[in-house]
Amino acid sequence: MTTKTNTVIVDAPPEAIYRLAAATERWPEYLPHYRRVRVLGGDDLVRTVEMAAWRDFIPIRWIAEQINDPQIPQIRFRHVAGWTKGMDVEWTFTPRGDRTEVQIIHRLAFRFPFAADWLGEHVVGDFFIHNVASKTLACMKRLAEAGTADQ
Repeated sequence: MTTKTNTVIVDAPPEAIYRLAAATERWPEYLPHYRRVRVLGGDDLVRTVEMAAWRDFIPIRWIAEQINDPQIPQIRFRHVAGWTKGMDVEWTFTPRGDRTEVQIIHRLAFRFPFAADWLGEHVVGDFFIHNVASKTLACMKRLAEAGTADQ
């Protein structure tokens, strides 16, 4: 099992960052590394989304079930199609005084016929997941601190 955690501290309340992150259909508007996000079905709390991003010059794509919980707040994704099928992703928003610690935790048991642990850890985890999640959190931090979630 490969687990990758990306963390950032944001000078904004949890609800503001949650609103930005939960609106995945808007990610391509404010995350330059996202090519598209299409909502395939569902509602604001549980839906299926097709997501496509860039890992630098490499296009990546997956389909996930997205579960939004504004009460906690928390966002969970379960990848249902693509190379990362079966991956669980959890976004947490923890108050730290006037700031918020935002974490994205990816858990993947990579399904590959050989060297699954090594490939999951170094290729999928380090090369793809860590890169895209780091960019996503950096953009979310910049947007939340600029008050974009309030618009």
